Order: sequence, then C-alpha cells, then structure tokens
Amino acid sequence: MDEIVNRVAQSALMVFDLEDYFPKQVRTGIDVSQWLYEGFLLKEKDFREALKQHDWSQYQDQWVAIYCSTDAILPTWAPILVASYLTETADWVILGQPESLLDLYYQKKLEQLDYSDYQDKPVILKGCSKKPVPESAYIVAMQHLQKVAKSIMFGEACSAVPLFKKGK
Repeated sequence: MDEIVNRVAQSALMVFDLEDYFPKQVRTGIDVSQWLYEGFLLKEKDFREALKQHDWSQYQDQWVAIYCSTDAILPTWAPILVASYLTETADWVILGQPESLLDLYYQKKLEQLDYSDYQDKPVILKGCSKKPVPESAYIVAMQHLQKVAKSIMFGEACSAVPLFKKGK
C-alpha cells in the first residue's frame, strides 16, 4: 500500500491567515440620534444634559464607533463631544459605522507587520474564515504581500486561486 504524502506540508508554501490578527476587544456603536429631538434635531442644552446622564462605564475597554442612523445634520462638535466622554472608558473611538472598526483596525495592524518571512516565497492568503474578517483586510494584505512574495494564491492549499506571480 502506498504511503499518503502531504505535499502541501512539505512545500515552501506559507499561509497568511488574517484570523491570526483578529481583535479580541468588544466592538460596539453609539447612535447619536438617540440624543436628538425626534432623532433629527440637536438641541444643545438637552444634548449636553443627555450625555452627562448617560452611563459611559458600559463601554469600558471596548472599541466604539460613533455614528448617526438618521439623516440629521450634526454640527462638527457633536460627535467630538461624545468622544470626549468615551475617552475615559473606551480603548478606541472612531467616527463611522460599527463595521468600520474592523476595516480601520486591519488597515493599521497590517501596516505594522514585518513581511520579511514571506520574501520570495509562495503564499496562500487564507480565505476560509470563521471570524468576520472584512474583505478590505484581504486587499490590504495583498498589497503588502505582493511587494515581497514570489506568488500569492487565495483560499486553501487544496483549492487555491492564483492571484499574483512575480515576473522573472
């Protein structure tokens, strides 16, 4: 009987898995419209009072996105004021939709990585993910890996789609 050989494990193929960098922090959003009159009108005195009364401790060590779910036209200072309250408890605060937290995180994280281990090697950008890695993270990873890798495929070793091959 022939021995089964795992040629993938024996190859120089390297896997770049974005799940390895998935954050553990709780991510949430704060909808500013909750403090607006009928969800649209900012009355400064009422807005400031509502912020003072809000329980900011619930955002302890979380990543928070400040957004407005209505078409209200907010003065520039309104989300900044909300952020000033969050600075005491939250780990990270952005202006934008909650899903933007992961996009921005991956952009920052992938900028900081050392890609020298992937120099002139074939790389698989792992595609099957159990965590909600944003598509934008794959594009950022591709941009960095393409500068160093010999070739890049997407997916799994058993069914990878070729994306890039360095010219000779």
